[in-house]
Amino acid sequence: MIFVGLLALASCQGHRTADTPSSTNFLRVQGHDIVDSNGEKFYIKGTNVGNWLNPEGYMFGFGRVNSPRMINEALCELVGPTEAQRFWQEFKDNYITEADFEFIASTGANTVRVPFHYKLFTNEDYMGLNDDNEGFRRLDNCVEWAGKNGLRLIFDMHDCPGGQTGDNIDDSYGFPWLMTDTVSQNRFVDIWKRIAARYAGEDVVLGYELANEPVATYWEGEERDSLNAALEPLYRRAVKAIREVDNNHIILLGGPQWNSYFGNFTDWNFDDNIMYTCHRYGGEPTAEAIKEYIDFRDLTGLPMYMGEIGHNTDSWMSDFVDVMRANNIGYTFWPYKKLGDSSMTGVAIPDGWQELVAFVEAPRGSYGEIREARKLCSPERGRELLDAYIAGAHSDRMLVHKDYINAIKLDK
Repeated sequence: MIFVGLLALASCQGHRTADTPSSTNFLRVQGHDIVDSNGEKFYIKGTNVGNWLNPEGYMFGFGRVNSPRMINEALCELVGPTEAQRFWQEFKDNYITEADFEFIASTGANTVRVPFHYKLFTNEDYMGLNDDNEGFRRLDNCVEWAGKNGLRLIFDMHDCPGGQTGDNIDDSYGFPWLMTDTVSQNRFVDIWKRIAARYAGEDVVLGYELANEPVATYWEGEERDSLNAALEPLYRRAVKAIREVDNNHIILLGGPQWNSYFGNFTDWNFDDNIMYTCHRYGGEPTAEAIKEYIDFRDLTGLPMYMGEIGHNTDSWMSDFVDVMRANNIGYTFWPYKKLGDSSMTGVAIPDGWQELVAFVEAPRGSYGEIREARKLCSPERGRELLDAYIAGAHSDRMLVHKDYINAIKLDK
């Protein structure tokens, strides 16, 4: 209860305004570089606190059940809605804390990308609450923790209204409705304007990443072209709304097809403080493998940043860091923490966790199937395992993967 009270207090505290005195140190775009108020170059190197505010199935060891609403549905069916709500609240309170930011800073990182779900800023039910201030409470904490530890923040709307991707990562209904639905677009723009108004004076915030990995690769031909074409006008609308309340922060734009295609953009410099962001998983760790990103960076004269990279061998990651640094592309590895390895830190798999996984992955399309699946893991056992997961995820018990951390060279 003390922690909840502190969160409530933090949400009531004021923030710096957009006309904060010159003692602030905002970052800005200058050619291919990001610079601070003294003109010193800032090279992004850090991590993503994924899963915290946008749960993903594979980070829990799930396969078929892989989006936030699917995970929540499974937990409600196993332990009941009240226990599921309790789990989500404790998960948010313990999965990422100030101690995690301290640890991230200790590795030499200077940036934390914070993926979040738009529902944290609406009254829609999400992660145990229907409170449109929950997102601000969580981001307020990030601002405080980053400030104490000399870190910068990138706020990333990973799950947009209607869904920007059309797959599990945006918690959508299997199509990027954001690209075609006016109501979703209005909500998208409104939420970003609210976020920008609140953090306009916070210089620990590097910038706002409008939409993670828009328009997946599953659409082809004219349909794909139409969805891709809708992205830039939507970005322009959101940027315009943000600039009505915040002229201090960089705005980051990702391309369609998993942040890998940039041919849809026609006006690269429609704002004087924007940059582009790409992602890369797999392939060869060479400059040739990301030549399209480098070429687009050179064409626009603006910075390019690798917002997500990882899930590979230590040698692959180490080689790719060298490539990104040689080509002036900053990076944040994905993710910071997950069940198992292939991350900076990990959650030890609780004894018996496979029982919960078996329930979650079992057929549950009818009430009869739900009852049958419950034979694989009882509600009481489910609660025990969920509590064990939270305990293992806390910073004082998490696993530290030193070889991984060394491979991504944050201290260099």
